[in-house]
Amino acid sequence: MARVYPLDTYRNIGIIAHIDAGKTTTTERILFYTGKTHRIGSVDDGTTVTDWMEQERERGITIVSAAVSAEWKGYQINIIDTPGHIDFTAEVQRSLRVLDGGIVIFDAVQGVEPQSETVWRQADRYSVPRICFVNKMDRVGASFERSIEMIRQRLGANPIAIQMPIGSEDNFKGAVDLIAEKAIIWQDDLGKEPLEIAIPDDLAEQAAYMRERMIEQIAETDDHLTLKYLEGDEITVDELKAGLRRATISNLATPVFCGSSLRNKGVQPVLDGVIDYLPAPSDIPAVAGVNPRTDEEVVRPAEDDAPLSALVFKIVTDPYVGRLAYLRVYSGKLTSNSMAYNSIKDKRERIGRLIRMYADRREDISEVLAGDIGAVLGMKESFTGDTLCDSNHPVILESISFPEPVISVAIEPKTTADQDKMAEALRKLSEEDPTFQVRSDEETGQTIISGMGELHLEVLVDRMLREFRVQARVGRPQVAYRESITRPVEKAECRYIKQTGGRGQYGHVVLEMEPGELSSGIIFENGIIGGVIPREYIPAVEKGIREAADGGVLAGYPVTDIKVRLYDGSFHEVDSNEMAFKMAGSIAFKEGMQKAGPILLEPIMRVEVVVPEEFLGDIMGQINARRGEIQGMEIRPGNAQAIKSMVPLAEMFGYATDLRSATQGRGVFSMEFDHYARVSENVAKEIIN
Repeated sequence: MARVYPLDTYRNIGIIAHIDAGKTTTTERILFYTGKTHRIGSVDDGTTVTDWMEQERERGITIVSAAVSAEWKGYQINIIDTPGHIDFTAEVQRSLRVLDGGIVIFDAVQGVEPQSETVWRQADRYSVPRICFVNKMDRVGASFERSIEMIRQRLGANPIAIQMPIGSEDNFKGAVDLIAEKAIIWQDDLGKEPLEIAIPDDLAEQAAYMRERMIEQIAETDDHLTLKYLEGDEITVDELKAGLRRATISNLATPVFCGSSLRNKGVQPVLDGVIDYLPAPSDIPAVAGVNPRTDEEVVRPAEDDAPLSALVFKIVTDPYVGRLAYLRVYSGKLTSNSMAYNSIKDKRERIGRLIRMYADRREDISEVLAGDIGAVLGMKESFTGDTLCDSNHPVILESISFPEPVISVAIEPKTTADQDKMAEALRKLSEEDPTFQVRSDEETGQTIISGMGELHLEVLVDRMLREFRVQARVGRPQVAYRESITRPVEKAECRYIKQTGGRGQYGHVVLEMEPGELSSGIIFENGIIGGVIPREYIPAVEKGIREAADGGVLAGYPVTDIKVRLYDGSFHEVDSNEMAFKMAGSIAFKEGMQKAGPILLEPIMRVEVVVPEEFLGDIMGQINARRGEIQGMEIRPGNAQAIKSMVPLAEMFGYATDLRSATQGRGVFSMEFDHYARVSENVAKEIIN
C-alpha cells in the first residue's frame, strides 16, 4: 500500500503547559480549523473532544493525554493534549518520549509558571524542539513582552518573537506576521476567516524595529546568515524561514506566537508554524537502541522498509473494546493480523486490530507506517515502555523512566462482592499508569495504593467507582517515607548456618556500607577477589540485600541512598547454595543498618503560592507553621506576590482549604516533589511510634 502522506509531511506534536494555560482549548480550536469537528467544544461546558473522561469534564482539567489526528494544508498532524497538573506528570513524560515536537503554551498574564518549568525541563531531556504560544492575550494584565522575557530568564531559552500583537487586553484584534510583513486580523466570532492586510501605519515603526531584532536573532544561529547580515545583504523570507526551522529543530531557538484560543484568535498561524518549524520524523536523528542478543547499539532509520521498531507509550483500558496500546512506530511498518516480537518480555505478540485514535472515537486502519502514531487492540503481554520489533532483527529502545510515588492510602472494599472486582480494577489501573503502585501491607493485610499526589489518588478511586463499579473505603493519606544511614560501616557480617537432617545451609558474607549520593537508591558493588565466594552466589547476595532494603530497621520504610560493597566471605563445598547466601546478605544488611546510624527521610515539595499582597504576612506564617522554608518571593501582575518555598509533604495535606479560607478564595498554589531530606528527631519519634 502506498503512503497517503509522504514521511516529511508528518508532524507528531504535543501540547504542553502549566495547568489552566489553555492546552485543551487550543486543541479544540485546532480540531475545528482542520475540519475534524464542526463545532467548538468548551472546557467549561464539558463538551471538549480530548477531555472525554467524566472526571476531566467535571473538574475542567486534563487527566490523561489524548491523541488526535488532523490534517492541515496537506500535512498529517498527530496531536497529543497532555495534562498540566503535576500529579499527572507521567502522562507528559511518556508523551514527550515519543513526540518529535511540542507547542508550549503560556498564559500571557502569568508568564512562566512552575509546571511550565517542569515540562520545559522534561522536553529538554528528550531534546524535543518547541514553538511557544503566548495565549490569553485578551485578559487584563496580558503582556507579550514580559512573557518572552520570562521564557528567556527562567527557562534559559532563546525565544524569537515572529509575531507582534495588535492591541492587548480587550482591544486584542490580531497579530503582525514579522516574517511576511503583513497584519492578520480576526473579525468573525469563530475566527475561521482571518483577514490579511498591510501593517497599519501606527504600528509600522514598532513592527520594523521588532522585525530587525528577529532577523538578527535568526542570523545569529546560522553562519551563512550571519555573514549576509553583517555584510548588509537582504535576507529573503524563504531564507529566514529555513534558518529558523534549522535553529528550532536543533534546539537553538524557539519561535513565539501570540493569540487568544478562547476568543478564536491566533490559532491558524500556530498550525502554520507547526508545519514550517517543527520537524518531520525524517528530520530528527534515527532512533538508537540495543540488540538484546549481542548488547551492541543499533540504529533504526525512519523508513518503511527498515526492520520494525515501535515503542508502546500508553495503555488504556476501554470499557467497550478492552486493552488499547498506543505506540509510536519508529521504523518499518506494523500491519494488522500480523505477529511482532516484544524484545523486553522476550515473547511474540499478535497484532489484532490497528486503530487511528481520535480522542475516544476510533477508526480501523490496516497498517501504521514509520513515523506514525497508532493504537493496537488486544495485546496481552505489552505494557508502557515495551519495544515491539522484528524477531529476526531484535532491538530494545530506551524505555521511559517515571518518578517514584510520594503518597499512599489504604483502601478496602465495602463488601466481599467488591473484593475480586477491586483487585481486577487496581490491576487494570496500574497497567495504565506507571506512577500508580499497588501493594499489600504484610503486617496489617491492607491494600496500599501509592501515587503522585492527593488529586491523583482521588481521581483513581473515582474511576474505580465509575468505570469498574467498585465501592471502596479509603484511609487517610500517608507519606512515603524512606530510611537511610548517616555513617559508614566497615564490617557488617553474617554467617548463616542451618543444620537439618541431610544437607545443611551455609552462607557467609562480609559487607561494607556507606551513605550514597542523593536519589541514588541502593548501589551494590562486588569486591570479591580470588573466589572466596563463587561467582554464581553473588547475584543471590545482591538479591538478599535488595529484598532487605524494602523494609528498614526504624519503621519498616524502604531504604535508599546506600552504597553496599561485598568484599569477603566463605562457602562450604556441600552445604552452600543460593538460598543460604541470599539469607546471609539480607541479615548482614540489616545488622549493618543498625550500626550505621539509621535515619528517616521525608519527601520535600517545591511549593509556589500566589496570593494578593495584603495576605502576604498570613501566608508566610502558614508556611512557617508547616515546617516550610521560604526561598524567595517575586512580584506578579495584578498586585500579587509569588512565594517560593520547600515544605515537607506531610505538612501539605488539606492545604488547599486553609489557603482558600485565609485569602478569601483568591490564593492559588502548585507543588511538585523536589527531594528527600532528613526528618528532625522529635518528628521522627512521632512517626516511628
